[in-house]
Amino acid sequence: MKELVLGFFTPWIAYALITLLHIIIPARKVKGYVLHEKTGEVLNYRLNGILVLIASIIVWALLGYFNLVPYSWLYQVRWASLIGALTLGLIFSFCIVLPYPGSGRIFPADFWFGRLKNPQFKNGFIDAKMWLYLIGAVMLQLNILSFAAFHLQSFESFNPGYLLGTALLTWFVWDYLTFERVHLYTYDFIAERTGFKLGFGCLSFYPYFYSIPLWSTAHLPDPRHPLWLTVIFGLVFYSGWMLARGANMQKYFFKISPEKSFLGIKPFALSDGKHTLLANGFWGKSRHINYLGEILMASGIALAAGYPSVWWVWLYPLYYVGLLFTRQADDDKICKAKYGELWDKYKEKVKYRIIPFLY
Repeated sequence: MKELVLGFFTPWIAYALITLLHIIIPARKVKGYVLHEKTGEVLNYRLNGILVLIASIIVWALLGYFNLVPYSWLYQVRWASLIGALTLGLIFSFCIVLPYPGSGRIFPADFWFGRLKNPQFKNGFIDAKMWLYLIGAVMLQLNILSFAAFHLQSFESFNPGYLLGTALLTWFVWDYLTFERVHLYTYDFIAERTGFKLGFGCLSFYPYFYSIPLWSTAHLPDPRHPLWLTVIFGLVFYSGWMLARGANMQKYFFKISPEKSFLGIKPFALSDGKHTLLANGFWGKSRHINYLGEILMASGIALAAGYPSVWWVWLYPLYYVGLLFTRQADDDKICKAKYGELWDKYKEKVKYRIIPFLY
């Protein structure tokens, strides 16, 4: 019973520690892309995600080294920890929605999507979206490390594919926090509000669901796949990473330096005199080539674990398919409303939505 209670409050303690590190660790102060809803000014952000991640891993390592908390603790209490995170995510969602004026929609829609677009607190010292993504990313990394520790402790002959999956998901986390500033220019910050979908998603869903391929196979032995097959699984991931990261970086550099080339690609944009749309390079292959990249990364991680017959491992990539194909449809409506005929011209030039030559 004591372990269940401690497990339930583990994410609460971890999130409090991550928040404290975010507050006390020096941060870069940068201007974002989106505007304050009331003042129209560009929002400012404090970015120290990668330093917070490193500090959190050091704390986790020291706790294990001095036998204060087992390295595999987060795996041992994973179900109780998940319930604790679900509870905290629900509490946060009510707190970020209920105190603020409604948007005119029915309450379930307000609760799901949120009422505040880009909430910041303490005069911008903490940005809600950046904090949520930081919490989710760091907790995901700690779960990954703990699951890997359990696997290594359980088998003398470990599964190389499992360690590859651990490395790939770790790469995913470090990549996101290394390029924090780039993500200020993405759909999440530009179009989404902060409600249950984002709050519950980052506090409860992101750090636990994304680790499902490792969660569901940590207790399984080495399937003894040939090395070349494991290498192919890694290549699936990195092909997706190049699409997702390349597309996001090209858009980022275009927004801050519209005339400069990216990876030798001279930008070509469509314009109506008021708005411009990048229409070549990654963004000339499909209108959401980055979504294809995200799906390939998730598939590479699921395959790397070495047990494709375990249906759990496919929940992660299937979630991306459902989320991103739906988001593409929503984004198309938003862009049509914002850009009008310019968006129609872009669709004529870039015919495919996500998968070049197929969809």
